[in-house]
Amino acid sequence: MREQPENDEWEFHGPVWYWRGPAPYHFVTVPEPVAGELHEWSFVSYGWGMIPVTASIGTTTWPTSLFPKDGGYVLPLRDHVRRAEDLDVDDEAAVLLRIRES
Repeated sequence: MREQPENDEWEFHGPVWYWRGPAPYHFVTVPEPVAGELHEWSFVSYGWGMIPVTASIGTTTWPTSLFPKDGGYVLPLRDHVRRAEDLDVDDEAAVLLRIRES
């Protein structure tokens, strides 16, 4: 049985940015120190390295997964989250992440 890492919850701030690619979406980049700790949770990943989490911004909480990007992770922001929390591109988001193991 794999030993669970010590930390399974993180708080951080980051600006909202927009990905214009083939599937447009808004994201917040997970800061490097947090991303480093998240690598310890790679055993819960699925697909192409996504890590299941529960994210909270303000009063909005939702299940999602972190996407791997450039050796770190990004948090996708659904439109309903951005509307509920009045977030737009370049706004600073205060994020709480928790690992979702099931």
